Amino acid sequence: MVKAILFDIDHTLLTEEPLMMLFLPQVYEKLAKQRNINKEEARNLFLREIMERKDSYEWHDWNFFFGLFNIDMKYEDILRRYPHKLHVYPDVPPVLEWLRSEGYSLGVVTSGPEYQRLKLEIAGLSEYFDVVVTREDAGTVKPDPKIFLLALEELGVKPSESVMVGDSLWQDVYGGKNVGMTSVWMNRDGERDVHLADFKIHTMYELRKVLEVIG
Repeated sequence: MVKAILFDIDHTLLTEEPLMMLFLPQVYEKLAKQRNINKEEARNLFLREIMERKDSYEWHDWNFFFGLFNIDMKYEDILRRYPHKLHVYPDVPPVLEWLRSEGYSLGVVTSGPEYQRLKLEIAGLSEYFDVVVTREDAGTVKPDPKIFLLALEELGVKPSESVMVGDSLWQDVYGGKNVGMTSVWMNRDGERDVHLADFKIHTMYELRKVLEVIG
């Protein structure tokens, strides 16, 4: 019997892409002036550093990269300045409301830093979750079992009684399955299915059907 459902944040509950489209050009401009290069070169330099660190502990933290390039920006300030640029997927609030009404315990497991809590608060989603576990809380990032097990321990449920919902096949699907959770792949963009997840959904509304199947 499912008692708890854990969620990833980015590309599962919300997207920060409108916010990125706003602040990344500012980053490239600052870096171009700093290095005396054009904006295209600055863009390539910044993004190359990000991609070379993919799935590392640092990869999930904008502030790390701002500091790496001595860019005088802080992601928390950007979030507070442009809260309207965080886009919560419209299928998320009603499904979270339904899950709470059905008595499920809800949590978030994120490889992002502490500001992920601020992101949930600004997006109006904090109230839905009984626990939020960030990389700082666990000292690691997904798919390390420790980050999932910490959230489950705080909720007081076993892996076999829980579901992990997220968009990353490596971090969320493999990570959840590896500790014995039922995995649900949030495939909003219609990516090719590699048959790793226990279930695949394209919208959050489909989670209700998944839970009916699990029983």
